[in-house]
Amino acid sequence: MENREYGFLHKKKEDKKLQIIGTQSIHFTQAPYILASASVVGKKEGEGPLGNEFDMICDTDKFGEDTWEEAESSLQKESTALAMGKSGLAPEDIRYIFAGDLLGQTIATSFGLMDYQIPLFGLYGACSTAGESMALGAMCVAGGYADHVLTVTSSHFASAEKQFRYPLEYANQRPVSATWTVTGSGAYILGTKKSDIKITGLTPGRIVDYGVRDSMNMGAAMAPAACDTIYHHFCDFGTKPEDYDKIITGDLGYVGQEILIKLLLDKGYDISGVHTDCGIEIFDRQTQGTDSGGSGCGCAAVTLSAHFLKKIAQGEWKKILFVPTGALLSTVSFNEGQNVPGIAHAVVIEHEE
Repeated sequence: MENREYGFLHKKKEDKKLQIIGTQSIHFTQAPYILASASVVGKKEGEGPLGNEFDMICDTDKFGEDTWEEAESSLQKESTALAMGKSGLAPEDIRYIFAGDLLGQTIATSFGLMDYQIPLFGLYGACSTAGESMALGAMCVAGGYADHVLTVTSSHFASAEKQFRYPLEYANQRPVSATWTVTGSGAYILGTKKSDIKITGLTPGRIVDYGVRDSMNMGAAMAPAACDTIYHHFCDFGTKPEDYDKIITGDLGYVGQEILIKLLLDKGYDISGVHTDCGIEIFDRQTQGTDSGGSGCGCAAVTLSAHFLKKIAQGEWKKILFVPTGALLSTVSFNEGQNVPGIAHAVVIEHEE
């Protein structure tokens, strides 16, 4: 009995060693799967290049509610319902929720998901929350702590502008470096049951501060963090850009993309041939007036769900690196003149043969 027990413990330690790699990464020996996902967006997003790929497009951005904040809660409620419907699971089948948004005290999440009565981990990683929630959910499933978890994130153009920049009625001028907060919510069901899509590894990011203070240039604030995470991911996994069909950042936009490519070139990695950004994909800046591109928690979440996961599921792409990016500012820090640090979390998503 003692020998068998020792053997079991020894195996657990060996598994742990196999999963912890490099300075900050995880390689799953038992990969969790993405069982289903759903995307709900607003009217402007529905008019963009990906309009025919979203699960639900609402005609009005208040979604039948009285306030912008209540509208964002409705986004999360709807995306969750759609994802659970696709998976065939009921709320009682979901062990935990990992979710967040951009609003103070993550109120879009708490009010949006309250009725489901599922244990909730409320998260804030700014616009990187889609990656943070997916990473934590994957760790929970891979660690054997849940058979099914739900990860949800959202953002809303009007509620974000109201909180972080200017009231819409002010009609301030936007510089070309500004991004347009996506009105949308993406939800994902992760579990142990085999599907066409699996999460094989993670590289959680560190906080990186390059001294940027311009709230209208979030791409510049987040690009150094994306560079740091992607660089350490390559080092930890021993991979290079050409090992991935796509490296997809969350919402750097056109300005941030240019900075990221230059920063990684300085470190010896050329990602220009495989990189794209959810903020670039979701809008047509020439016809929609979105300047540097899309942003917000919902940007990466809905674009991955509606557009990129289909290519993985169908086997068109075998492996992508999904890197949602976040700018860690608040109204208090901005008004007190603090810098805007960035953070980015990398998730390796692969096709299951």
